[in-house]
Amino acid sequence: MSKDKQETQTAKIIKMPVSKAGKASERKWGKPVMDLGFCIVPSLILRAQRRLKLNPTQLALLMHLADYWWDVNRKPFPSKKALGDRLSLGPRQVQRHIADLEEMGLVQRIERRAVHRGKLSNEYDLSGLVRRLKELEPEFREVEEEVKSRRRAVAKPGLRRRR
Repeated sequence: MSKDKQETQTAKIIKMPVSKAGKASERKWGKPVMDLGFCIVPSLILRAQRRLKLNPTQLALLMHLADYWWDVNRKPFPSKKALGDRLSLGPRQVQRHIADLEEMGLVQRIERRAVHRGKLSNEYDLSGLVRRLKELEPEFREVEEEVKSRRRAVAKPGLRRRR
């Protein structure tokens, strides 16, 4: 059995109570679509793409790694082939992009080995990405609060902007 099939068979769908957000997502995307799974990622990853110096392929790769990261205590371990199939890239291209993300300090590759079967797919630690987003958050929050404040101020009667 291939590694990809093993990973698919070992993946578990976690059933949780459907929240308001879950119901809204079902209304937006459709229940059959949502039943196939979803990935929760902070919007800051997308908003800070330029600040993180991510090209579109690197961003897509991070999104796919996040899709495999189901549990905070278990790092994702998709094969390069599985990632490449999703992104229409060869395993060597995936390897190069992951090396770039590792050099940027966003991802760390951790080699995995089976006791009697040799090398397995790498595990990917995304704590560098998490740390970087936490560093950027105050700047993005400050701008967001400033915009909200200006929006409230402009809505007040009698306020005129000077030109």
